[in-house]
Amino acid sequence: MAYELAPLPYDYAALEPFIDAETMHLHHDKHHQTYVNNINGLLANHPDLAAKPIDDLVRDVAQVPEDIRTGVRNNAGGHANHTAFWHLMGPVGSAGVGGAPIGPIAAQIAADFGDFEAFKKAFNETTAKQFGSGWGWLVYQGGKLKIVTTGNQDSPLSQGLFPILFNDVWEHAYYLKYQNRRPDYLAAWWNVINWVEVNRRFAIAKG
Repeated sequence: MAYELAPLPYDYAALEPFIDAETMHLHHDKHHQTYVNNINGLLANHPDLAAKPIDDLVRDVAQVPEDIRTGVRNNAGGHANHTAFWHLMGPVGSAGVGGAPIGPIAAQIAADFGDFEAFKKAFNETTAKQFGSGWGWLVYQGGKLKIVTTGNQDSPLSQGLFPILFNDVWEHAYYLKYQNRRPDYLAAWWNVINWVEVNRRFAIAKG
């Protein structure tokens, strides 16, 4: 069964003024759709792989035939990353969106980073330095939170880790509004974080 692009879980303008509606249209309807189209094409003759949930396909990418492995890693990663990314953000002003973290993740951030401001600073600085296109991630490993980055559409899933919170720093995620000012985009992004979803993912990561 072919993978499909789900609708955004909110209106395209719901993240204004921090992420503009035009960017969301292009990012979701064009870029994400391209990943979906590409992975379906790559797996057209591999129904066993196409039947896997997208996260499982990314997690098991080493098992994909070598002749299509790079394409699958890039495009399955793009589909998996973005599918989760949309839900990590929420409409401005909604309960649990923006502001300081809530729930168990708040206590873990305080324990591992000292306070939320120190965590934001570390996450933004680490992610801003990701060369070229890629992602900044928060993962839970060895009982502690850890900030990592990956290039392209690579995911911590392929390293056996379940990402909790993450931001897309491909230029198409921010260039219309922020141009080359990646740090400004990173700073603004915290206003749309859906902490309810972050806590849901944190619970999964902890097992």
